[in-house]
Amino acid sequence: MIDQRRLTTEEKALKINLTPDVYGSFSEIGAGQEVAANFFKAGGSSGTIAFSHSAYDMQVSDAIYGKAKRYVCEERLIQMLDKEYETLTDNLSHRAENTRFFSFSNTVESLNYHKTNQGQGWVGLKFQIRANSKPNSIVLHVNMHDHSNKAQQEALGILGVNLMHAAYFKLDGDLDEFVTSLVHRLPRERIEIDMLRIEGPDFEHIDNRILALKLVKKGLTEATMFDQTGMVLQPATALYKKNVLLIRGRFRPVTKVHIDMLSIAREQFLTEEEVKQKSVVEVFELTLKDLTADGKISDKDFIDRAELLGALGHTVIISNYLKYYKMVDYLCNFTRGKKMGVILGIYNLHVVFDPRYYDNLNGGLLEAFGRGFGRNVKLYVYPARDVETGELYTLNEFRVNQNLIGLLQFMKDNNKIEALNNFDESLLHILSDDVLAKINANVTTWEDDVPEHVAKAIKFMELFGYEREDLKSFS
Repeated sequence: MIDQRRLTTEEKALKINLTPDVYGSFSEIGAGQEVAANFFKAGGSSGTIAFSHSAYDMQVSDAIYGKAKRYVCEERLIQMLDKEYETLTDNLSHRAENTRFFSFSNTVESLNYHKTNQGQGWVGLKFQIRANSKPNSIVLHVNMHDHSNKAQQEALGILGVNLMHAAYFKLDGDLDEFVTSLVHRLPRERIEIDMLRIEGPDFEHIDNRILALKLVKKGLTEATMFDQTGMVLQPATALYKKNVLLIRGRFRPVTKVHIDMLSIAREQFLTEEEVKQKSVVEVFELTLKDLTADGKISDKDFIDRAELLGALGHTVIISNYLKYYKMVDYLCNFTRGKKMGVILGIYNLHVVFDPRYYDNLNGGLLEAFGRGFGRNVKLYVYPARDVETGELYTLNEFRVNQNLIGLLQFMKDNNKIEALNNFDESLLHILSDDVLAKINANVTTWEDDVPEHVAKAIKFMELFGYEREDLKSFS
């Protein structure tokens, strides 16, 4: 017997082809025609494929799926999946009692002839786990990094087979194994998955925010994103030509200081001539480092933070960008020249100006500042109490090495750094770690350190170890 963990792409396709009750369609537009080809080449495809087509011409695509402003986008993928699944099940209703129907679709832009674009696309599967049941769906977005059109198409073909195989044979077990199996035989240098969503009646137990975290933990991408409802988003789409206002932290929990930082920064950001209120997206960033405790990342702890930020109405990015300039560089690829604001505490600014932080770069600190803050970016600096004297420590008193004073002045003179004003000095004693310790120790004064709606959310959802009084007698 073949070890399933080592199946080749052809063997996976054949395994599906030889599964008698799995039957469906393939629709691939743009550059993706390789997935169906793998199933045809594996043999036994008549038992799996009802039909396969590629609406390569835009007018033909519009005639089948409806008019579209963009063809390589999630909306188009969903239109394809829904249309093809409806066509399949309507025409083959006589098989419904004994067939698990599926519709596989992708819409892809691969590397063009002049190599002036980034290969990327949307891939999806609408499928039944049991005959005569409501369908589920898996949607993902990929960036393709091979340096030739042919190689990108081959990678997409492997990915499509991996997705089909994982959906039918890996989703009933460990989600880690499912995520890993998606990129089997596809190293990160070839394929990056930066958005993954699983929905449907058979998978209501799956939290897509956990899937987003796993993509980053496993190195399948450097950053993923979800909104206040827990809906995973594709960063390039959600942040396209937006004015992003970013705040990074552990948010364990969100305190009055965090809210003060964001509120003041929002006011000052909106005074910038290039910033329009309707285009501002406020993003809370959680890095893997900030999610790690004792060398591990707790899913429960992550969800607690995600639930709280969602309850407050905030969009969240999970990233593996430890250094600010990398995160800024990443986001600027999507904002496309629009003004971006980064909120940070003054002690974090010490790290930004520390040359040792950039030993990995040939150009050191100057390269980092050029890649990150050389863009249309502005830093908003929140004050603190001096850890030695207890005095107020603001950007005006910022201590920097003598040889970097000129760089700091350059940042000020060119509207790239600014102190946050009108802050509430009475809040500067609040630290998230202290608040968390109070919650765990059942010291009720923690409520004084967080906004009222945060306290209510922590109590209602029993976050960060909080235990309701009426339940303690049962513990």
